[in-house]
Amino acid sequence: MKNEKFVIINGQKYNTTTGLPVPKSTVQPKPIHSIAQKSRAVYDNTAKVSANVARSSIHKIGKSMDFARSKSISRFAPKTAPTPVNPATTKKQVDIGPVKHPMAASVASTLAAKKSQAANHNIIKSANTIKQEAIAEALSKTPSKQPVKQNFLKRHSKFINIFTISILLIVIAGYFTYLNMPSLSVRVASAQAGINATYPDYHPDGYSLNGPVVYSNGQVSINFHANTGDRSFVIKQSKSSWDSSALKNQIDKESSGGTNEAKERGLTIFSYDNNTKAAWVNGGILYSITGNAPLSGDQIRHIATSLISM
Repeated sequence: MKNEKFVIINGQKYNTTTGLPVPKSTVQPKPIHSIAQKSRAVYDNTAKVSANVARSSIHKIGKSMDFARSKSISRFAPKTAPTPVNPATTKKQVDIGPVKHPMAASVASTLAAKKSQAANHNIIKSANTIKQEAIAEALSKTPSKQPVKQNFLKRHSKFINIFTISILLIVIAGYFTYLNMPSLSVRVASAQAGINATYPDYHPDGYSLNGPVVYSNGQVSINFHANTGDRSFVIKQSKSSWDSSALKNQIDKESSGGTNEAKERGLTIFSYDNNTKAAWVNGGILYSITGNAPLSGDQIRHIATSLISM
C-alpha cells in the first residue's frame, strides 16, 4: 500500500486512483498534491499527449502525400506564403451606427425650421406680382372657347367664303333690282299691254314714281307725284297710227290756248295748257303727259328724249 496516493479534502482522505474515501484506521501516507495542483498536472499531461499525437498525424499525412505525387509531373507550383493582413487597412464593421441624442436632434430641427422661415421672409412677393399670378391662374383654369371658334372657322373657311360671296351677290342684285324695279315693272306691263313701252331715264327733281305701273290693252300709264305737295303728272304710252300733223290738229281742237312746238332729236313735241300737257308720236306710239304739275319746256323735252327706245 506504499504506492497508494491520497488526497485530503476537508480533513477526509480520498484515494486518487479509486476516488473512494479512505478509512481513518488505515495508515496515512504522505499527501502528494492538493486538488488544484493535481488538476493542473492532469491538464498539462493531457495537452502534451494531444500535441504529440497531432504532430505524428501531420507527419504521416505529409509523407503519404509525397508518395502519392505522380512521377510524370516534373514541376510543381512554388509554395506561396499567405499574404499578411494589415490590421490598419481592414475596415471595421460597426453593427450599430451612430445615434444622435434626442436633445441634439430637437435642437437641429429647430435651427433648420428657423433657417427656412428666414429664407421665406427674404422672398416676399409684391402685391402686383401676387395679383398677376392670381389672374394668370384664373385664366388658365377658365375654359378657352377661342381656339374652338378658330378651329371651326379654319375647318369651314371654304363654305364661309362661299356663303359670304353669295350674300354679297344677293345684296348687290337686290340693290340693282330696287333701282331697276320701275323699268322691270314697265317691261312687264308693256308685255301684258302688247306695246313696246319704256320707262323714262329722266324725271324732274322733286318727283318720284307713285304706285305700280298701270296697263290695259294697248296702253301703259306711269304716275309721278311730287315729294311735297299735291302736284303730279302721268306719262301714257299707247298704240297710234297718227303722225305729227294729225297730232297737232287734234291738240288744237282740245287745247284752250296756244300750242308750243319744239323739235328735239327728230321728235316734234307739242306742249299746251301752260305746259301742264304735252304730246308727241314716235314709232307708232303716242306719248302724252297730263296732270297739274307746272313743267317747263326743257323738262318736257328731257322726258321725251329719255323715252326713246334704244
